[in-house]
Amino acid sequence: MGKSSIQDISNFYAIDSGDIIHLNGQTYKVIGHAKEQRFGIEDPKFWVKKAINQKTKDIQYLKFAFFESFQITIGEVKIDCFRSPEKEGKILDLVAGHSLFMQGKAIIDEKGNNIRVLEVVRGTNFLQYLGKFSDMPYETYFRTILPGILRNLSMAFGAISFLHRNGFKHGDIRNDHLFVERATGNYVWIDFDYDYETTENPFSLDIFGLGNLLTYTIGKGFHTVYMIKNNPKTYGNLIERLTDADFSILDQRRLVNLKKLYPVIPSTMNNILMHFSKQTEIFYEMVDEIIEDIDRCVQAFDEI
Repeated sequence: MGKSSIQDISNFYAIDSGDIIHLNGQTYKVIGHAKEQRFGIEDPKFWVKKAINQKTKDIQYLKFAFFESFQITIGEVKIDCFRSPEKEGKILDLVAGHSLFMQGKAIIDEKGNNIRVLEVVRGTNFLQYLGKFSDMPYETYFRTILPGILRNLSMAFGAISFLHRNGFKHGDIRNDHLFVERATGNYVWIDFDYDYETTENPFSLDIFGLGNLLTYTIGKGFHTVYMIKNNPKTYGNLIERLTDADFSILDQRRLVNLKKLYPVIPSTMNNILMHFSKQTEIFYEMVDEIIEDIDRCVQAFDEI
């Protein structure tokens, strides 16, 4: 039985491998679904199809309009989060040609569906990239690997600042939404369709996302209260020296006061992380403030 030649793509769940999609004068052959790789599990994203452009023979992603909403709480502040295909399309227009963002364009088909046609970022997501150093002793990682990563993160954070200056939020900053591009070494942001609304700092969720990314980077992975309690071989008696104030305001199980785990971390670097702890009374208001503190730490590495 032959596969369908599809004109109306409103029901993206029905589109599968082998189907042919006609869109804006181009023809695409679907070869699979994109997958979200988190926590060691691959979850298919049925609204994102992997396809071959039949004219150019390039592999591209077709991202269909998928709507969901939910609420999160930071401290006592509730933030409404939702998907906005329109917002992602506008960002794609803004960042066209920018080397630190995925590239693509939004197309509105004759049925009013918003489809983003996305170029593949060839490389490794940051979650997998940092995993390559999992067996490296921490002090070796700290002195030989971390300085270069922080330099690249400073530039990647600058790209988020560029979005904010233009009135946009990334919306879903995570370690698997940042790719280390194979050919250039650039750190490239993907997936901009989440948006959020808050009565506080309009960019607060992006800033906390960057804090999570820094915690993951400086800690060579996340360290949770469960891990610390149940792995005395790695953590010794660390749990006895911790208080609630040492954990993240966003994820209260996650350690951010990493200097208690790794004394080699300078106080200036650890203080960046403590802006995201339950004890903090001073929050970062702008991404540029984080960049300034990261660059100061990188400079200190250079002077060693």
